[in-house]
Amino acid sequence: MSELALLRETTRKFLADEVTPYPDRLVDRAVWHKAGKLGLLCCSIPEEYGGGGAGFDADLAVFEEQGRAGDTGWGNFVHSGIVAHYLLAYGTEEQKQRWLPGLASGELVGAIAMTEPGAGSDLRGIRTRAVRDGDDYVLTGSKTFITNGASADLVIVAAHTGEGLSLIVVTDGIRRGQVLDKLGMHAADTSELFFDGVRVPAANLLGVEGRGLAQLMRQLPQERLIIGVMAVVATERAVAETVAHVKERRAFGEPLIKLQNTRFELAECATLARVGRVFADSCVERHLRGELDAATASMAKWYLTDVQCQVIDRCLQLFGGYGYMREYPIARMYADARAQKIYGGANEVMKELIARSLEDGPPCT
Repeated sequence: MSELALLRETTRKFLADEVTPYPDRLVDRAVWHKAGKLGLLCCSIPEEYGGGGAGFDADLAVFEEQGRAGDTGWGNFVHSGIVAHYLLAYGTEEQKQRWLPGLASGELVGAIAMTEPGAGSDLRGIRTRAVRDGDDYVLTGSKTFITNGASADLVIVAAHTGEGLSLIVVTDGIRRGQVLDKLGMHAADTSELFFDGVRVPAANLLGVEGRGLAQLMRQLPQERLIIGVMAVVATERAVAETVAHVKERRAFGEPLIKLQNTRFELAECATLARVGRVFADSCVERHLRGELDAATASMAKWYLTDVQCQVIDRCLQLFGGYGYMREYPIARMYADARAQKIYGGANEVMKELIARSLEDGPPCT
């Protein structure tokens, strides 16, 4: 068995034991610790910083198994796929040694705070400010819809510092709101964060002051790729769940799978899932080679999440009234899917980014 296959098997067992039996319960700290001991956190972070030392495809394998298990609560994709990589890309050696081992072990839970009540996909609208005062920054502002927000020990905060945005790591002094009551993803720790004049050591600046927007732009394609891959997994799962259902459910004296409308709907949904998988895998291959450009990542994010929502809606219809019952996975998938078109940059913004790339040169290939 290959290392990647073994990682997938370990992840499946871990999720079955620790996460999926509790679909509406927030993941507690013990789960993070167990995941760290099993090597499921920060798989692509170098071993010298406590990580698994594998390629990014190892992290994606863990995220995919989470999607196949139907879990949308455990915020590992933000913790391992996003936060750890900001630290790896922009942290000083001291910062990486200080924080990455804790993220890899699960002793620390990570979050990144960009979105604000008045600034979502438009990062230039961020109003949180960090004013230098001696050896500290004084941080004032608020953030919302932050994954892992209530439980995070380490939050990368996007804030204005004079002439531009900067990224600052905050570990103390955060005032946290309640976990937000969402349409779906009920087990996900999604919270508001408040910074009421929080003093943060200037040594917690990540990268260069005023270069935060550029740093975000370089890392966002990876985040959008993760969202796209998770969308494909959910699409594939929806088709599989529906095929199983229509083979068992009968109408007009025969299984639903024998009715022409059912067959045609599933044929189209299966095709959309297959096309999405081929596109997603192509994007992953490009990313592993360091060749995934921002426009293509934006294409993956908007298209694959849009297909996810389309297919799940069509699959739910084939369940009839049962599809509207939360005890059926398809109903939870329907509610969980809707956020995919919003976070990581709204899909409308993804289309604008793609359009800008077309103005600057020939279409992406």
